[in-house]
Amino acid sequence: MAKNLTKYFLLGGLGFVLGGPIGAALAVVITSMMDSTKALPTDGSAPQGGTEAKGGSARKTQPSDVKVSLLVLIACVMKVDGHVKKAELDLVKRFLVRNYGEQGALEALQILKGLLDQQIDPMAVTAQIKQNVNYSTRLELLHFLFDLANSDSDFAESELQMIERISAGLSISPADYRALAALYNKKKDPNWAYEALEITPGATNEEVKKAYRRMAMKYHPDKVAGAGEEMHEKANEKFQGINEAYEHIKAQRGMN
Repeated sequence: MAKNLTKYFLLGGLGFVLGGPIGAALAVVITSMMDSTKALPTDGSAPQGGTEAKGGSARKTQPSDVKVSLLVLIACVMKVDGHVKKAELDLVKRFLVRNYGEQGALEALQILKGLLDQQIDPMAVTAQIKQNVNYSTRLELLHFLFDLANSDSDFAESELQMIERISAGLSISPADYRALAALYNKKKDPNWAYEALEITPGATNEEVKKAYRRMAMKYHPDKVAGAGEEMHEKANEKFQGINEAYEHIKAQRGMN
């Protein structure tokens, strides 16, 4: 088990997450699982081969960094309402299997369990992510957290509050936060399509077209090409959501 953990999480191309609050959280879990005193540093410094490359230059953020960052954020959302829902766990399992395979997913679930038992400061974690991950990828991290909270088709207020805190910590704009949230409010909000395009129902047809082009550019999957397959898939989903919102407004207005 220890050898496999090293393969999947310590030598798997990790960079910035090996230091700072994310590294500290992982250190507690992995130290316990590996039953070893050799662990990641808990003082925020980067271990050899971590966030600092030879010559002192920062390492490029890797897809593995994004996956591990998301795992920590998942723990923050899953634990906030005091219990883990089956629908949430099923969604996370699918994510882990796609990214790590069956064996890696089992090990990742053990790490997630350890993270759920910890007191994690979401603001410290998001600050570290913000410094190392581009805006488009941070949007897709938030997108996954919305999926997680909505996995049973019912948002818990405590989960939404946590996602909003995480969004603020990631410096996601309020308009982008509302645009993502709108995709989950189609049955409750008659103006969801306008929110998704970051405009109001009073927008002209030309303004609707401009908003669609702007949002399609913002959420183009190529923006997260280096963040891994999962983030690319989330960007595709958002891109499709933008198209759906645009077609919805066009149908309402009889636009060509």
